[in-house]
Amino acid sequence: MVTLKGNTIHLRALEPEDLEFVYVIENDESIWEISNTQVPYSRFLIRQYLENAHQDIYEAKQLRLVVCLNDTTSAIGLIDLFDFDPKNNRAGIGILIQNIENRSKGIGTEALALLIDYSFKQLQLHQLYANIGIENEHSLQLFSKFGFEKIGIKKDWNKVNGIYHDELIFQLINNQ
Repeated sequence: MVTLKGNTIHLRALEPEDLEFVYVIENDESIWEISNTQVPYSRFLIRQYLENAHQDIYEAKQLRLVVCLNDTTSAIGLIDLFDFDPKNNRAGIGILIQNIENRSKGIGTEALALLIDYSFKQLQLHQLYANIGIENEHSLQLFSKFGFEKIGIKKDWNKVNGIYHDELIFQLINNQ
């Protein structure tokens, strides 16, 4: 896969060297509600996942890319296409910038712009969607900035610390 490059960041494929980065993210309980994770992942399972990361999106039905600053190959975040549906030309999209100090700097904006462009031009998708917790103001603002529209509310969708929270579904249609 060609590296997707922006002004300050680039998106690249997962590498075996990303094992510790992915391990830390997948086992960070503070984001489990976002990733819908309920149990920790072992290094063994993540190593197996990375060994199969060479599958293209048509095989795996997902694409996970690493977000890196342009002057390095070190991972600072992940951006995913998931539930890839080639028959209906759609996929879900999600993003995570790991450290708080890298947030609110335009990194997520640039990464999302690159993946939307890739999705519509290269994969020729008709639509993208995002599932966003109602309290996740940063993601709500980010996806709205790109024209994603709220199309529904999933009531009491996610149980976090014993309390049910709504989740919003946003959609972006490629009208070109």
